[in-house]
This record gives sequence, structure tokens and C-alpha cells, in this order.
Amino acid sequence: MPKAEGKTFSFLGEDAIETGILETIDFQNKEKEFVRYETDEFSAVCPFSGLPDIGKVMIEYIPSDKIIELKSLKYYFVSFRNVGIYQERATQRIFNDLFELLNPVWMKVTVIYKTRGGIDATTIIEKGER
Repeated sequence: MPKAEGKTFSFLGEDAIETGILETIDFQNKEKEFVRYETDEFSAVCPFSGLPDIGKVMIEYIPSDKIIELKSLKYYFVSFRNVGIYQERATQRIFNDLFELLNPVWMKVTVIYKTRGGIDATTIIEKGER
């Protein structure tokens, strides 16, 4: 892998992401309710430079029989803050962790990252039938 020029900062590996902190709440979804959670306080670390990647995360889903407990979701996001993970992989990781936990009818995860080096990045993963 290429190395960044100049100073780089240390970071943790992906195994520091705390998936075990995520909790669910039983939920009856007879009306096929649509749920959206958003935060603009997501951050991880670019594994190339060690600099922060900051973004807005939007989680949209149609629950089957569980919803995510929001305080646990916040703590889960905080566990990314010192992890070296590429933007695309961070979106995959969030999506996979939540989809496996919730088994929703449909889910979409979007992360809109702050501009870095003059380039805007948005990553999106969607699965299921809406």
C-alpha cells in the first residue's frame, strides 16, 4: 500500500469497532413503518494518512420485528472514531452490522463525508424490498 507523505497519526484496527454494544428493542411493524436515523457526528480515521474522516450517517429501514436502541447506536458510532477504515468500508461495516442485527425488510445506509482534498464522497448501500 502506498504511504502518505509527511506526518501520519496512529490509529486502531477494525477489531476496535464495538458491535457487541448494539441493542435492539422488540417492535411490531404491522403498518410497514419507515424509520430514519441521522447523525452528523460520525468520524473514523483514514488509514492512508491517519487524518479524520467526518461524515453524516443516514440509516433508513423498514423493521421486521426489531428496532435499534439509539443510545447503543451512538456508542457504536463512537467506537469508530480512532479506527483506521476507508470510507467505503466504513459504510459496508455499518450496513452489515445493522442488517445482521435487525434483519429488516429493507435497509439503506448512506454516509456523506466532509470534503477532503477538494473531493466530495458519498457512499450508499441498500438491500431488500421497500
